[in-house]
Amino acid sequence: MKKNKPTFKLWEVLLLAFVASLIMGLSTGYVVYMESKERNIHIKANDKNIETFLNVYNAILNDYYGEKIDKEGLIDAAIKGMVTYLDDPYTTYLNEDSKEYLLDSLNGTYEGIGVEIRQEDDNSIVIITVFDKSPAAEAGLKAGDIIKTINGESLKEKSATDAVNIIRENQDGNVKIEVQRIDQILTFELKRSTLNVPVIYSEIFENNNKKIGYILLSKFSATAGEQFKSNLLKLEESKIDSLIIDVRDNTGGYLNGATHISEIFLKKDAVIYSLKDKLSTKAYKDSTDEQRNFKVGVLINNNSASASEVLAGALKYSYGATLIGEKSFGKGKVQQTSDLGDGSMIKYTSAKWLMPNGECIDNVGIKPDIEVILSDEFMKNKTKENDNQLQSAIFELSK
Repeated sequence: MKKNKPTFKLWEVLLLAFVASLIMGLSTGYVVYMESKERNIHIKANDKNIETFLNVYNAILNDYYGEKIDKEGLIDAAIKGMVTYLDDPYTTYLNEDSKEYLLDSLNGTYEGIGVEIRQEDDNSIVIITVFDKSPAAEAGLKAGDIIKTINGESLKEKSATDAVNIIRENQDGNVKIEVQRIDQILTFELKRSTLNVPVIYSEIFENNNKKIGYILLSKFSATAGEQFKSNLLKLEESKIDSLIIDVRDNTGGYLNGATHISEIFLKKDAVIYSLKDKLSTKAYKDSTDEQRNFKVGVLINNNSASASEVLAGALKYSYGATLIGEKSFGKGKVQQTSDLGDGSMIKYTSAKWLMPNGECIDNVGIKPDIEVILSDEFMKNKTKENDNQLQSAIFELSK
């Protein structure tokens, strides 16, 4: 983009036309971050809104007295102004950096070797988790290994972030790691690869001679459904009698993640949710033949929002799940995204979503069937045994 030249090129006219069209609400599309499409916007040549916008833009570029005008900054300010005018906390403008940060946090994958590391008080870099089916796991790295060098570079005076950067920056993807394991120095050679960001933790609790599966879902990333299904199948191999799904503090993400997880449990044609836009209301139903019939409990709290609430509502009203914990956040609106062609993006509210019973929970939340407020004991010492919400769910599902 050339700056400070007060003339219009074709792309500028198209961009300005697109920006002004947002005022008139001409864009429609998919929901909750998932679809980002360029729209075919048809604008009348004599539209006074467009004419006014272009006149102001042209006047500023040509006649404003002061510092030279940054065209890109001017467009950014115009878009931000329109977004602010809508007075909707979920409608935002994201520049290129903000857009990439959002998408990276939700895409569910990263380039790495499959370890979680931590810097200890003595500045040593220790592996605390080795993810299943990762290059690190296949090479034989273990939790507790102290990383001494990566690709021949000592970590003696480096941070955990430095260690991650060394792994990522090697262009050929080959990683040579030297670790200390008790009193041994071991060397491992492995290849960096694309891995799923873990958003699932699972285990089994036993109570009253019954096995209760437990799945903690921290975010609805692009791979959340796949990870959930994989962990559920492992739990089912252990013959669980029931399942707890924990979406406490899960603020949402991709709506299709909630859809895919719901479809694992619901009968075909059962309603998952409905979308109500300015023109109509459409129900979205289970289109699969897969289903489950064991008892399910869903743990929710005040920070369970968006896709977490969609999943909780679908399982409660279309499956018969029991909701346990505290009232959810209450985000009953969905957003779609639209790329602006210069690397930036807008995320804007396009509809309300409704639970299978037809209720909208926006600014209201979902009340649990069994209300349990976290105890002071848990807040002082956060253990599974002190987690009275979790223990209540285990008790309820083992009846």
